Amino acid sequence: MKKLLLLLVFCASAHAQSYPSRPIKVIVPFPPGDAADILARLIGPKVQERTGQAMVVENRPGASGQLGMGVLREAAADGYTIGVGQGGNLVVAPHTYRKIPYDPLKDFVPVALLATNYLAVIANPNVPFKDAAEMVAWAKANPGRLTLATNGEGGFPHLAFENLAAMGGFKFQHIPYKGASQIAGDVIGGQVQLGIGAYTSLSPHVTSGRARLIAVTNPVRVPNKPELPIFADAVAGYDSRGWFGYVAPAGTPRDIVRKLNDEINRAMRQPDVSEKMVAAGLIIVTESPEFFAAVLKSDYDKYGKLVKDIGFTPQ
Repeated sequence: MKKLLLLLVFCASAHAQSYPSRPIKVIVPFPPGDAADILARLIGPKVQERTGQAMVVENRPGASGQLGMGVLREAAADGYTIGVGQGGNLVVAPHTYRKIPYDPLKDFVPVALLATNYLAVIANPNVPFKDAAEMVAWAKANPGRLTLATNGEGGFPHLAFENLAAMGGFKFQHIPYKGASQIAGDVIGGQVQLGIGAYTSLSPHVTSGRARLIAVTNPVRVPNKPELPIFADAVAGYDSRGWFGYVAPAGTPRDIVRKLNDEINRAMRQPDVSEKMVAAGLIIVTESPEFFAAVLKSDYDKYGKLVKDIGFTPQ
């Protein structure tokens, strides 16, 4: 029995040492130029430098990231096909859509959490509040009068603000748009009081003075931008970060997952990678597969409960 166990350990070690022996396909469920695509193309060449094998990006956009994740679900669990998932398609969509082509907790194994990001809420300069605390107080004093534009019903930005409202004890009027491009314009024009979206997309309007930054959704001050106000200062414990991470089909050998995690984390620590990620408004994470698994499960449960609490009907 002891010899058998030693043989199994030896085989697993040899398996990890010989991997990868051919290129690795990386499914990005979004179009070229999306943040997930940029991350994959930054990290891939650095991994190739050490392993000698390319990480070939294959863009499979569609259905807000669901199409590509469905393709990944059907791939062989051998470490030669992995994908870039994010909070929207792994922890929000399962609760806001009636049917999606995968189960994020059963069909994938977390490999490496790449980075977290945060949203920003901007306001028309003429609103009757200047910061997060005043916004919450005004919303409580004027139930349902606070208006917020998002990029769609049941999307991550919508649920991020629903989470804030639930924790802060106030009501608001949700105004869903078909996309993010019109939101800033209507906030500046006064058609809606607030807009929520990626900080990097909305910050130019704040810098120009045409919009006011209320706060960002990171739970603590952003390391490279400590001047940004955070909602957690007004609503204790609030945290609605987005994230990106590599996942593989369920059943991918543990030794391969570990090797991928080591190489991806090493790649993200390279200055020419980390500097670009930080410039894009991302906060780098270099943790274990188990850490990523805990984040995935925690956020899955968090947004599942929120969807039920607000009475959202899956689409």
